Amino acid sequence: MRLILASTSPRRREIIALLGIPFEVVAPPFEEVVSPSRPIGEEVLDFAVGKAASVAAQHSESIVIGSDTMILLGGEKMGKPVNPADARRMLRAFAGRTHAIYTSVAIVDPGGPGLRCVEEVEVRMRAYSEEESERYLALGESLDKAGAYSIQGRGSELIDAIEGDYLAAVGLPLRPIARYLASRGVAAAVDVEKIYTEKYYRNWASF
Repeated sequence: MRLILASTSPRRREIIALLGIPFEVVAPPFEEVVSPSRPIGEEVLDFAVGKAASVAAQHSESIVIGSDTMILLGGEKMGKPVNPADARRMLRAFAGRTHAIYTSVAIVDPGGPGLRCVEEVEVRMRAYSEEESERYLALGESLDKAGAYSIQGRGSELIDAIEGDYLAAVGLPLRPIARYLASRGVAAAVDVEKIYTEKYYRNWASF
């Protein structure tokens, strides 16, 4: 059974590869248009569905996985920064505060019911200084990351604690995906719970 990840995210490719299941990557021809007033959980799920459906329309015999991630801080939705100044604004807003990461998964499956779910993860940031945020910005990790920081990169040094599915915070929750694929006869080559037990965002480099 052909499995496709509808994503251009290197992080999502790394995460899905942990299952040990052969898959392909196809960039979704889907445009995200964020609405300031729409509930974040609803919007992030619709984006995942849109990505998966846009690829499934071209690969109708495949199981297609789409995903999206968005951050909520004090009522403001945050995606990827549009420029360095926007990244700086985001990082300064996060310092010493807790924000929520919403990561959605949508599976379009011609032979099964498919899947739609959203994981919410709380991230508490250290009260880092402006000097620390400037040093981090200089590393160049910010511009293609939701919230302008990389959980599995040097951005982990800005984090005090994570509550919830940390792989969802990185970009893709494995548990619901593995459960769905197993229900369709596509079993992971590894124990997913072992991944969650032994691995963590602070040792991502050793995955």
